[in-house]
Amino acid sequence: MTAPPHPRAARFATFMFFGLNGFAMGMWVVHIPSIERATGISHSTLGALLLVLGGAAFTGMQVAGPLVDRLGHRRLVPAAGILLGLAVCGPGFADSWWTLGLSLIFFGFGNGAIDVGMNSHAVVVERAYPRPIMAAFHAMWSIGGAIAAVIGAATLGAGVATGVTLTGTGLLCVLLSVLSARFLMEPSDAPAADASGAAEPVVTRRPPRRTVWLLGLLALALMLSEGVANDWAALHMEKVLGTSASTAALAYGAFAVAMTTGRFLTDRVAAWAGPTAIVRYGATLAAVGLTTAAAAPWVPLSLVGWALFGLGLSGGVPQLFTAAGNLDTRASGALMARVVGLGYVGLLAGPALIGGLTRWMPLNVTFAVPVVLCVLAAVFAGVLNPKPEPAEQPVG
Repeated sequence: MTAPPHPRAARFATFMFFGLNGFAMGMWVVHIPSIERATGISHSTLGALLLVLGGAAFTGMQVAGPLVDRLGHRRLVPAAGILLGLAVCGPGFADSWWTLGLSLIFFGFGNGAIDVGMNSHAVVVERAYPRPIMAAFHAMWSIGGAIAAVIGAATLGAGVATGVTLTGTGLLCVLLSVLSARFLMEPSDAPAADASGAAEPVVTRRPPRRTVWLLGLLALALMLSEGVANDWAALHMEKVLGTSASTAALAYGAFAVAMTTGRFLTDRVAAWAGPTAIVRYGATLAAVGLTTAAAAPWVPLSLVGWALFGLGLSGGVPQLFTAAGNLDTRASGALMARVVGLGYVGLLAGPALIGGLTRWMPLNVTFAVPVVLCVLAAVFAGVLNPKPEPAEQPVG
C-alpha cells in the first residue's frame, strides 16, 4: 500500500498544476493573433469560437466535479492535465474555422476539468495546514500566465511556428502532470487542522442549496468584475483619457500586478481576519478603486484606481472556492464545479456586457455595473460565515 504524500509535497504539486494551467492558457492567448491569421477567420468568427471555448470549459467543469468525488484527485487531476496538454497543441495546427473550433472544444473541456480538479485538490491540501493557503495557488496561476507572455513573445519574435511552440507547451503539461500525480492527496490522507494543529472535524452534512447558490453568485460578481478589467482597462485609458496605446497598457499592468501581489498576501491576512473580512473589505476596496479609475481625469490617479481594483479583487475568489469545497467533503468536487462554473460565466459575460452597454452610454459609466456587483458582494459576504444550525431536540 502506498504511503500518503506529505502535505508539503502535495502543496508543491498543486502549485505545479496551477502554474501549468496559467502557462497553457497564457500561451494560447499570446498566439491568438497568429492563429487567427493562419486560419483566415474574421474577428466575428473568432469571437464566436471563443464562446465555444467558454462553453466547453463550463461543460468540463460540470463533468469533472462529480468525477473527482468518485475517482479521486490522484486520477482526475493528472488526467485533466494530460488532456489539457494534448488539447493545447490543436489550435497551433488549425487551418480553418472548423478545425480551430474542434480544437477549442477539447482545449476548453480540458481547461475546465483541470480548473475544478486542481481547486478541489487545493482545498484538500489546505485542510492539512493550520492556516489558509488557497490564494497563493491562484497567484501561481497568474505567474504561469506571466511566464507564458514572456516566452510566447520571445518565440514569436524568433519566428518559431505556432504549432511547434504549443506542442512544446503541451508536452510540458503532460510530463509534469505525470510526474506530479503521485504527490496528490485525497481527503482521507490528512485530517483537517485548526490553528493549534489539532485535528478538526470537517463538515459532512448536506449544505443548504441557498448557500451554494450564494457562493456561486458571489463568484460570478467578482469574476465578472475581473473580466471587465482584463478586456476594458487599457481601452478605457486610451479612449476616455486619450492616452497612447503604450500608456494605456499600464492600466491592465497595474491591475494585474496588484492582483498577483494581493494573492500572495491574502493567505496571511485571511489567517488573521478570516475569509468573510477578505471578501467584504476586499470587494469594498475594489468598488472604491474602480470608481476612482472610472472618474479620475488624470492618468496617474486612474492607474492608482486600477491597482486598488486589482488588490481588492485578489483575495475574494479563493475564499469562495475554499468555502464551497468545505461545504460537504462527500461532494466537494460537485459543489466546487457549481461555484467555479458560475464564476467562469461571470468572467466570460463581463466584457460582453460592458461592450453591449457602450452602445448607449460612455465606457466609464458602464463601470457602474461591476461597482454595484462589488458592493453587493460586500453586503452578502457573511455567507462565508454562516450561523451554526440549532441542535436537534431529542425525541420523546
